[in-house]
Amino acid sequence: MSSATGATTDTEPLFSPFKMGSLALENRIVMAPMSRDLSPGGVPGADVARYYARRARHGVGLIITEGTFVGHPAAGNRPAVPRFHGVDALAGWAEVVRAVHAAGGRIVPQLWHVGQDPLVWGKSLEAARFSLPKGVEVFDPPGGLMSPSGVDPDGPAGREMSQSDIAEVVDAFARAAADAERLGFDGIELHAAHGYLLDQFFWNVTNRRTDRYGGDTAGRVRFTAEVVRACRAATGPGFPVILRISQWKVAHYSARIADDPRELESLLAPLVEAGVDAFHCSTRRFWRPEFDGSPLNLAGWVKKVTGRPTITVGSVGLKDSDYLGYVEGKGAQTDDVSLVAERLARGEFDLVAVGRALVANPDWPELVRRGRTDELRNFEAGMLTALD
Repeated sequence: MSSATGATTDTEPLFSPFKMGSLALENRIVMAPMSRDLSPGGVPGADVARYYARRARHGVGLIITEGTFVGHPAAGNRPAVPRFHGVDALAGWAEVVRAVHAAGGRIVPQLWHVGQDPLVWGKSLEAARFSLPKGVEVFDPPGGLMSPSGVDPDGPAGREMSQSDIAEVVDAFARAAADAERLGFDGIELHAAHGYLLDQFFWNVTNRRTDRYGGDTAGRVRFTAEVVRACRAATGPGFPVILRISQWKVAHYSARIADDPRELESLLAPLVEAGVDAFHCSTRRFWRPEFDGSPLNLAGWVKKVTGRPTITVGSVGLKDSDYLGYVEGKGAQTDDVSLVAERLARGEFDLVAVGRALVANPDWPELVRRGRTDELRNFEAGMLTALD
């Protein structure tokens, strides 16, 4: 580690440039998507624009916004999560893009459909409201929540999607992708992780369909491949499409959509063919091996079996004391960012997403690069109640 005025050597891989399609990044640091529930009526305001622009100004290479609901009646069930449809919400996002670009940053929206929302799995709506973090509210969307098979891991829930429902959701994602390009975003990310709708089709626990969208791996991945293909067709050929995936689901941390590298490859190959440019591989701890017999994490394996660039994420820059309740136990001293930088330098993955450490420290990239990590603030849950 260098002095406070010089660049560090062990974190320098984080600060090399990277190019993906039309997207040229100054460094490998990505702001991870984090729901903030601070856009009343689903409209991102000037405070949202300042929040993202501040991170861009301090050197984040790519910002992935919090999840934004696509224009489908059942896409979202939280009133303060921003929408990605409607004149008012899209005007708000246009201001966010302008602010981030003016600060020298690059930004993509995360496009989201909750399906049978994992936050209410196994709960009544009232019980879910009681158990949610402060400031998070849920409601029943028009027609209720829906899912691949009308079940969640705990039994019947919501309604099973019809063929017309599937077509409407595919179209909603495509419209959102086209709007993102029109507004000047630098690409899109599709949320196919953590037990939300696209991921519900991947997982055989929540996808029990017997038609062409269920059954074997090819069937379970078909819906998401159609979404990717539609977004690809709705945008220019160089417009990046990132897909976020995970094994774990909200409150189901041992869940898996692939038990070995061969199964992972069969799951992802149709998505590569459909047009995914990069995969954002969500794990809870970046240093944990994904499969037995190899030190590679999920991002490492996804890069190996697809050949596509990958983003790793999972407690980067956090100390044990920063962990929230859903990340139980202790782990490596993850505030030693050189650990993830070393693996980046080896080519295991291409980009590194930072979440809660960037909420606590908008200037995280600058402090890390200058070796001033002793000035970093620890993350505290109360920081999520306001945009700073």
